[in-house]
Amino acid sequence: MDYDVLVIGAGPGGYHAAIRAAQLGLKTAVAEMGAVGGVCLNVGCIPTKALLHAGEQMAESKHAKEFGLTFNETKLDVAKLNGWKEGIVKRLTGGVSSLLKGNKITVVTGEARFLDAHTVQVGDQKITAQNIIVATGSEPASLPTFPIDQQDIVDSTGALVVPDPIPGRVLCIGGGVIGFEFAHVYNNLGSKVKVIEFAPQVIPGADADAVKEFVKAIKKQGIEIEVRTKANKFEKKADGLHVEIESVETGAKRTEVFDRVLVAVGRRPRSKGMNLEGVGVKISDRGFIEINDKLQTSVPHIYAIGDVAGNPMLAHKAMKEGLVAAEVIAGKKSAMDVVAIPGVVYTSPEFAWVGLTEQEAKDKGYKVKTGVFPFAASGRAMTLQSTDGFVKMVSDADTDLLLGVHIVGPHASDMLGEASLGLEMAATVSDIALTIHAHPTLGEAVLEAAEHVHRQAIHISNR
Repeated sequence: MDYDVLVIGAGPGGYHAAIRAAQLGLKTAVAEMGAVGGVCLNVGCIPTKALLHAGEQMAESKHAKEFGLTFNETKLDVAKLNGWKEGIVKRLTGGVSSLLKGNKITVVTGEARFLDAHTVQVGDQKITAQNIIVATGSEPASLPTFPIDQQDIVDSTGALVVPDPIPGRVLCIGGGVIGFEFAHVYNNLGSKVKVIEFAPQVIPGADADAVKEFVKAIKKQGIEIEVRTKANKFEKKADGLHVEIESVETGAKRTEVFDRVLVAVGRRPRSKGMNLEGVGVKISDRGFIEINDKLQTSVPHIYAIGDVAGNPMLAHKAMKEGLVAAEVIAGKKSAMDVVAIPGVVYTSPEFAWVGLTEQEAKDKGYKVKTGVFPFAASGRAMTLQSTDGFVKMVSDADTDLLLGVHIVGPHASDMLGEASLGLEMAATVSDIALTIHAHPTLGEAVLEAAEHVHRQAIHISNR
């Protein structure tokens, strides 16, 4: 064989798998049809966060006068913004390339297709490998009545290119993570934004109380949100995109005019076109490659990780799976055995969660006890002018076991690490409550939520 391991795809999961395999002494190659770093680094996680930061700086500059800081009129240079964002992407993808090179990993450019279970055609090369890891990721799902042209009707990739002038009116079809992050970007840059969601709740699957708190905070910023609503079709006219919007419950229809429409109705796995079925790899009806806890497919020496291997479609989940797959191939005792995978919406306030929601805990038969601490009672949050949101802790009343943590508030994603560790180590709520947290910090809200579970919080009423 040419290689011990061939990784198809150089996104977060793929390059983690390749580097760990090389670290473990395996001769490794990566096949990538585009730029290294995958969707996350190039047209996903990283550029989105750059735009979110820029938009939030604009929004915060408008409130600085509240504490005595006055600016001249804030102006946006769209070309410079797009260039700055692309510069960050370039530095990070260059860093990944250097890491692959430094670990003596061969990178082959081209689209991959299986010729047999050990042979893959990559561009004009045939590569053989003892083990193969499929890490091809996902792509935006689409709506047939809203064909993507990346100008008027955009997906998450097109939305990353901020137009000049900023669109006056933006519709986000889909109230999930992607829809809200771009809604936040464009709202802060000056657009009038509406988010519509087909389901009864935005951020489907998240804790209901936390979603209500999140929606309340987002609406305060001027973003309109409608649930049980769908967009049927559009017509482009001189004054904009005339979109027919329908209530799912009543069937009532109306037409609203927008300058740009973002289709953010989810993502679909990239599992087609590689002849995976031809070599015996089983794929579900939804296009996900079927795997076991060692990330092996129905063909044991072929592995699958990341978005193509199932939900949740998250970069950090792919990274972990990449490490596990490489370690299994190297003969280590490794498996994908995690208690929970965190989720984050990087708006302001952020919305982050890990573990069970209150309803999920009840459905599993736990005697649930919760604790909630609002950021309005946090001194640190007040100094940051960011008091929207709360920390909600879900626990088992009988054992005091921590079951889930849901945070809406400033830097929620950074605070979630403590909760994730607590779940993985089977911590009790008392373990968190007895841990001294630095003062004044946002992290104290996690402490006080734990104390509130036992009705012993200091800075709020325990009734």
